[in-house]
Amino acid sequence: MPAQVDFETVFDQLKQILQPFEPHLIVKEDKAGNYSLDTPYSEEYKKEVFFGAVQINKNYVSYHLMPVYVFPDLLDGVSPELRVRMQGKSCFNFRTLDLKQIKELARLTKKSLARFKRAKLVK
Repeated sequence: MPAQVDFETVFDQLKQILQPFEPHLIVKEDKAGNYSLDTPYSEEYKKEVFFGAVQINKNYVSYHLMPVYVFPDLLDGVSPELRVRMQGKSCFNFRTLDLKQIKELARLTKKSLARFKRAKLVK
């Protein structure tokens, strides 16, 4: 029988990537297994814009990062190891994490916030 995967630990590690951006974003959800951030109200879109989230699902933990959907060039240079985790255009799924993936995802998230700032979606 395979070892039990600890999704709570994976969730916590991914949540720690998003948490430093709270001063710039709005926490929309923060409960066990579900954490998400939105931008402040956007005049252009006439609403808050989804930025990112971490969610525990049945078979994996998802890390959603909307800026890579809006600006796909943010994914230029992303490693094959991280890209293989992608499902769709803005979601990365994990059962486990390694330090290299955590660091790369953190850099991508930081670049994503900077791009949202340039687009005036975040101050």
